[in-house]
Amino acid sequence: MRVDPFIIRTEQPHDAEAVARLHIAAFGDHGRTVNAIVDDLRPTIADLGGSSFVAEADGEVVGHVLVTASLLDTAARLVPAPVLSPLAVAPARQGAGVGGALVRRALEAASASGSPFVLLEGDPRYYSRFGFRPAGELGFRKPSLRIPDAAFQVALLPAYEPWMTGTVVYAWSFWAHDAVGLRA
Repeated sequence: MRVDPFIIRTEQPHDAEAVARLHIAAFGDHGRTVNAIVDDLRPTIADLGGSSFVAEADGEVVGHVLVTASLLDTAARLVPAPVLSPLAVAPARQGAGVGGALVRRALEAASASGSPFVLLEGDPRYYSRFGFRPAGELGFRKPSLRIPDAAFQVALLPAYEPWMTGTVVYAWSFWAHDAVGLRA
């Protein structure tokens, strides 16, 4: 299989339709829910310090990652809690390093903005290679009991301090679209 090179860049407004098509290709019917969440959260990025990146190859969007702000309810105060979701790669590009490049870029941006950590729900076998580890072991509490313990993960960044523990409160859009944890 030949895989053309790709670049990672900040998502631009004109990318929205291509990103939506990508989510449908990557997630099937669930892609519609993913798109609704992305459409809800995209306007909050500038104000709340998140990021949205696309991978592009030959003018085509072949990957997307979004990091948006939720909250961590600590004993001391509320702390912005960046959440990486979604990560999507075109099916023909999966396994070619696109997803990894997007995750690394998202973590770099979060660190540069002073975020203390990034949270996600995902496969620990995949995300552990980027420094993610079980969040519960560090005192983070899941926002829902439907999230498997192993899937609830955190990557600690240089601004992290040990007092930053507590319950994660996802942004409303995840709840509004019933996209928190697993459903039977």
